[in-house]
Amino acid sequence: MVITYHGLDFFKLSWGDTVIAFNPVSKSSDYKTSSFGADLAIVSLNDQDFNGWSTLARGDKKPFVINGPGEYEYKGIFVQGFLSYSNYKKQKRINTFYNVTVEDMTVTFLGVPEITELKEHLNMSDVEIDILFIPIGGNGVLEADEASKLAVSLQPKIIIPMHYGFDNNKLPLQTFLKEFGGESVKPVDKLTVKRKDLIDREGEVVVLSQG
Repeated sequence: MVITYHGLDFFKLSWGDTVIAFNPVSKSSDYKTSSFGADLAIVSLNDQDFNGWSTLARGDKKPFVINGPGEYEYKGIFVQGFLSYSNYKKQKRINTFYNVTVEDMTVTFLGVPEITELKEHLNMSDVEIDILFIPIGGNGVLEADEASKLAVSLQPKIIIPMHYGFDNNKLPLQTFLKEFGGESVKPVDKLTVKRKDLIDREGEVVVLSQG
């Protein structure tokens, strides 16, 4: 599986001919990003910054869209969506966080939750997380220090921070990395990972450059 970052909370996961997009940025968003075709779009919050699944269509092909709590299956990809809440843009709204089973790995995507609400609704003690996507930028979602403590408690193999760097503010990422003793972590263009690659990893932070 290859993971690339396209800004804000927008990620592309691909393997073979299959593509998943998390929180695609819509055309009406103030944030500009790249676009690509996808088979599956997974959306945590119904906001123009995250619900741009229409940009993922190519010709007659449109993505299967998951945008709320529940259990889903699509072409052998299993998705569980869990209820939480967000105060993104100072509006209290439903945020769905997801466990996605793909390529024999569990990917957990938290979306843009508040820490207090997430603690109330997060019940994943029986889930072994392989790859965790976690927001760190604050302003209605997790602050960097909150995010680092939560990430440690969830014990993932790999941690990928997101939702930071607005107005070239590097402090959230610096704070987050400091909590893990990883100030020297350098951004990479993509992460290529297979199940066998995770055996010896524990809480490794991977910073992805925006593509």
